[in-house]
Amino acid sequence: MIRRVRFDGGGPAADRFLRVFVRFVVLGYLFYLLPVAVYIVDAAALVAAWWTPLAVTAVVGSALTMGAATFHPDVRWTRRTAAVNAWLFVAVAVLWWPAWNGGHLAAEDYLWLTLVPGLPALSAVAAWRTWRPFAYLAAVEVLVHTTDRVVRDLPVDHHLLPDIAFVATYSVMFVGAATVGLGAGRTLDATIATTHAMASAAAAAEAKSAERARFAALVHDRVMSTLLSAGRRETDERVVGQARRAVAELDDLRVGSDPEPGSGADVAVARLRSAATEIDENVRFVVHASPDCSTALYPRDAVAAVAAALAEALRNSVRHAGAAAVRSVTVDVAPGALTVTVADDGVGFDPARIGGRRLGIAVSIGARMRALDGGDATVESAPREGTIVTLTWREPPR
Repeated sequence: MIRRVRFDGGGPAADRFLRVFVRFVVLGYLFYLLPVAVYIVDAAALVAAWWTPLAVTAVVGSALTMGAATFHPDVRWTRRTAAVNAWLFVAVAVLWWPAWNGGHLAAEDYLWLTLVPGLPALSAVAAWRTWRPFAYLAAVEVLVHTTDRVVRDLPVDHHLLPDIAFVATYSVMFVGAATVGLGAGRTLDATIATTHAMASAAAAAEAKSAERARFAALVHDRVMSTLLSAGRRETDERVVGQARRAVAELDDLRVGSDPEPGSGADVAVARLRSAATEIDENVRFVVHASPDCSTALYPRDAVAAVAAALAEALRNSVRHAGAAAVRSVTVDVAPGALTVTVADDGVGFDPARIGGRRLGIAVSIGARMRALDGGDATVESAPREGTIVTLTWREPPR
């Protein structure tokens, strides 16, 4: 089955790690709810009727809201709802005191708030960085265990510090592991950004080298041969035509100094054709031009980006599609739009499995087109089904 993938990177790794982590925290709340339900019922007799429904709704309801926020495209909502969940647990623990009716639990029982402080501490990891989740965990442990001692009618100093130390040590392992894991996502993002920057610099150097080779070939094949022919006083029509073609190609190289705001359709197609044939002289190049694009202008940076991505797509095909693969390039030109389709019937691959690990696709094609205002790139492929790379540019609305 051919799979179509848009190489947009899938967002920062830290954001993906955070979303998955928060979903696991929500599952922890749901799994804890059943065994803790017995303790919730026991504690309900000791407080006003409003506290238990409020406490369960605030803690579990905010956890479910936190889980739903992980599906929002803006990861800041995940962090905000995680912070709300953490603070609501503190609020519930504090509100126990005005709601308490003075009754006591048996000495062997536990107040249910002491059984779950590790979960809001994990929410704190999702909401805050550095030392704050650890400080939160310590403060919450002291609050709920002090309340537990009073409710069980035990001396406050009765094994209080050992109990807090035991539970906190157990919870701090998860808090620490979560902090390191989410930090690893940020480190991975920084590493990927550095790698992509290096790959972009290498691609730019390769493109510059190709332009130099193109200029050298033009000087040798057109300019020098024309001058030699003129020096031998071969002034027939062939030499004149050769000179005109040399001047025309030299004019085409004046991209950076041309005062025109963009390239015409013919010039844009010529550059795309040149980029394709530089990689594969035998590539089949087909152009479909809209009749009303004869006067249209295409931004030079858009043409350059599409040409560079086209060259990279063909280069990947030459390297990986197999010796027997047949390649084709189809260019669709319309006013305010360019679409280039690079296809081969080679060995193909599974785009979903490589993700952003292939820098030729992720950087030289995907990132280059995404950096272009109005640009996009997609890859369709499957093992033994060939590959189709589609590069599009559409003029953004003014």
